[in-house]
This record gives sequence, structure tokens and C-alpha cells, in this order.
Amino acid sequence: MNQVSNNALLSFALDLASAVTQPNRFEQLVYAVRATINCDAVVLLVNHDGVLIPMAQRGLTEDLMGRRFIIDEHPRLKAISSGHYPVRFPADSDLPDPYDGMVLGHDENLPVHSCMGVPLYLEGKLIGIVTLDSIMPGVFDDIDARALEIIGTMAAMTLNTAILMEQLESKSQHAQHVLKVISEQSHEMIGQSKAMQDLKQSINLVAPSDFAILIEGETGVGKELVARALHEHSSRSDAPMVYVNCAAIPYHLIESELFGHVKGAFTGANRDRDGKFLLADGGTLLLDEIGELPLEVQGTLLRAIQNQEIQAVGKDQIRKVNVRIIAATNRHLETEVAENRFRADLFHRLSVFPIHVPPLRDRQGDIPLLAGFFAERFCRKLGLQQLTLSASAINLLEAYHWPGNVRELEHVISRAALFSKAESSKAESSKAESAKADNATGITVISSAHLTGLQIDSSVQEKKQKHDTSPLALDNQKSIDLRLETEAYQRDLIRKALETNQGNWTKAAQQLSMDRANLARLAKRLGIVVAKEVRI
Repeated sequence: MNQVSNNALLSFALDLASAVTQPNRFEQLVYAVRATINCDAVVLLVNHDGVLIPMAQRGLTEDLMGRRFIIDEHPRLKAISSGHYPVRFPADSDLPDPYDGMVLGHDENLPVHSCMGVPLYLEGKLIGIVTLDSIMPGVFDDIDARALEIIGTMAAMTLNTAILMEQLESKSQHAQHVLKVISEQSHEMIGQSKAMQDLKQSINLVAPSDFAILIEGETGVGKELVARALHEHSSRSDAPMVYVNCAAIPYHLIESELFGHVKGAFTGANRDRDGKFLLADGGTLLLDEIGELPLEVQGTLLRAIQNQEIQAVGKDQIRKVNVRIIAATNRHLETEVAENRFRADLFHRLSVFPIHVPPLRDRQGDIPLLAGFFAERFCRKLGLQQLTLSASAINLLEAYHWPGNVRELEHVISRAALFSKAESSKAESSKAESAKADNATGITVISSAHLTGLQIDSSVQEKKQKHDTSPLALDNQKSIDLRLETEAYQRDLIRKALETNQGNWTKAAQQLSMDRANLARLAKRLGIVVAKEVRI
């Protein structure tokens, strides 16, 4: 039976005491819970304005960390969050489980059978929950309720301390490894890769200043998201951030758009109009696609930025403004300057602190998190009970080059969600027994076959590269990136070994004929979350 002894509670308390001092304190809290209560999966989620954000997990697929669970949309999570006591759900509960199909080492259509949640309250406020799941029914039935309450109380205090430490370290520029609990969900930057840690460090460093910032990056990497993060972490966060798309404004209206105009200043000016500089007074002005701004207007913009003065079209009076400038572009402005398409003085004025947003192909390990984030979003939009991604789908997503970056990934997941929903609906209407068995779980699975937008570049060519590695096969291919292919193959082998051995790193290392420490180092380099093994 899954009993909790006094010695186990003492060990749990000692583990929690040491957890808050560790850099991976959220993971340590999860390990402590799992060491005390035997189960297949544990998740620690933090409550932020009615949205549960996973901070650490053990036993579920990687994409879970990218998902955001609105409490009111998930009956089980709502039931756990509604009271102050642990909640155990019967194996035959008709409430959908948010983790169905996501337990490692089990069929993706297999629902969770044992589910328990522990609400974490501090001073009457829900700060988070811990969920425990098992494929076997009835696993948690015999756990003493009082022991669970003690575990919940200690975990809540530890979580609160961990959150406070994260916030303090963030202010000191040391928190680089964990997604921020306090960031706005709608503007949250999903990712734990080294490239994203460096980006967040740059944002935290420069945001409190009033420096002009130039954000450079390919189309679809999320430059506007970075700009919003800079504004929200600045002293101007209570003032407006005004957006201007320099590429979308007709040439003859650019000055009016930026600086405003008075009635009668030109044909069609039938009333006074404030420009974007005035609207952003006291706040931030985002000049998106700044590289598209005509040379003739760049001089006027430069004077406005230098002097913090604007002059409305048709008006003699000059007005002072207090505006922070953030510019964004997918062009390389130094090249534009060298080729006389962009003013050098304006470039230097804008790029006091340049920030480069990495392309998705350089964000190793972030693709499963982003895919899970988008899958959860489209699950709600499509009215699905559960939307998961198969291992083959994740592998294909990670092998693709992503020329359209995060925006392309979002579109791919949205199309795949529609295809998988249509396929599930078709299977349900066919009344076949196998389809009934699958759909009874309420799980809709995105497979590699649903990722239609990637077929030309990856699902055909890259599968052939993986399975046909003869010299002749390589000669017949136009070009390959050996490093990327090798890393994708290694990543696939490690994940399969972990799934086969239920997440046990020691057994996975034995299966791969490797030393466990070497496997952990390789997995970390490949972007696979390395979990500390807990012996139970």
C-alpha cells in the first residue's frame, strides 16, 4: 500500500529544507514529494491570477512545461483549487484529467487512472497545487489524510519561500534557469534554452534603464514579445506602450502618424490628431520594422529622438515629450547603413543597447515546450477535452529547420490540431470498436502525419536520412547538416530509452551502454531536461 510513515514525513521535511537553497529548487520540491509518495507522475503548478503554470514535473512528456491551465476550464484542477484539503479522484471519475495521454512510458491514448491533488495555501491564498498521478487505479486510496495535509502545509511554505527567492534573485540578475512566476501570461516568453536564458538576462539588465534599444531578429522570432517584456519590466510599465508599424504607413502620412497634425494641414485632415509620440508620452514607443522607414523621414525622426521634441504637421509650436524608444527590425541595419539605405546617425541613436532574438533553430530544447503551449491554447479554442503530441510528432518538430520560427510553429500546431480533431470526429462517427476505445478517453493526439506543413523539408527527406545512412544515400541527397542530424538522432535514442525505462536514467544509461553521468551531460547539451534520480 502507498502509506506515508513518520520517517518518510521527516525525510520529506529535511528534503524541503535543503530544496530552497538549490538553484533547481522547484524540481527538488517535486523530487521530495515523489520520494515520499510512490506514483508515476508529479507536477508542481503555481497559481497566477487563476492560471496554473507548471514549474517542475516528473514522469510526464516534456511539452507539459509549456502548457498553461486556466483553472475554471479544467474540472479536476478546479476541484483541487477550491478547497483547503487534498482531493482524491475515483478511478471511474467522469471529470477529464488534464494529463491524460501524457504519462511517459505508456500508450498516448491511455488515460490516468489514479489522480490526487494537494492545494497549497498560505495565509488563506492559493499559491499553487501539487498533482500526483498513476496509471494503476486505487494507488492513493490508503494514504492517511492527515499525512497529506502535513505534506501540503510544508510544501506550501517551501513553495512560497522558493518564489520569494526567485523574485529576489531576479532583481539581482541571477535568476536565469526558471520561467518567471510573476510574468504576464499573455506576454510570457516560453523557453528554458541557453539562448533564451541569455535573452532574458539582457532584458532584465536593460529594462529598468531609459536606453534606446534595437531588437534584431528574423521574422517570427517574437520581437514584439521582447519589446513588451522590456516595457513591463521598466519604470514606465504603468504608462502606455504605443506600437507603430513603420512598413504599413503610407509615405505621405508618416510624419502625421508619428508627430500628429492640425486640422487643414493637408487634404483629408479634417480634425486635429495626436501622433504616436504624444500618445506614448511618459511611456514607450515601439517602432516596428524600422528598417522600412524611408531615408527622407529618418532625419526628422532622429531630431525627435535626440531632442525629445515633436512638431505636429501644420503647426509651428514645438512640444516636449518624454518617450523611450524601442526599435525592431528583421533587417541587418549595419548592412543597411553600409549600403546607404539607413542613416548611420539614426542607427547609432537607436542601438544604444542592441538585443538579438535567437531563431527557433538555435533554441535547443524549447520546441516541445512551445508546442505544448500552443497545443493547450488550441485545445481550449477547439473545445477539446485533451490535446497531446505523440513522440513522433515531437521528434519531427525538433528535426525541422523552422525558417518561419515561432510564428510558423504556432501555425503548424494550429493546423495539426484541426486535422487531429477532424480525424477523431471521423473515427467516432465510424462506430468501430477500436475507435470507441480510443475516443472514450477524450484524448486527441497530434501525430507526425498531422504536421503537413513540414512534409517537404523534414517528414520525407529527414526520415530518409535517419533510416538510410549508406554512403550512396548521402551522395544522392542535396545537402545535410551533419551536426543537426547527429544531435536529432541522439536525442531520439535518449528519449526512447527513458520512455522504455519509465524515466529511470540509470537503466536508460545501461541500455545505451553509457555511464550515467556521461548520459546526463549529453542530455543536458541536447536540451533534454535532466532529472535527478530519486530512489524509492
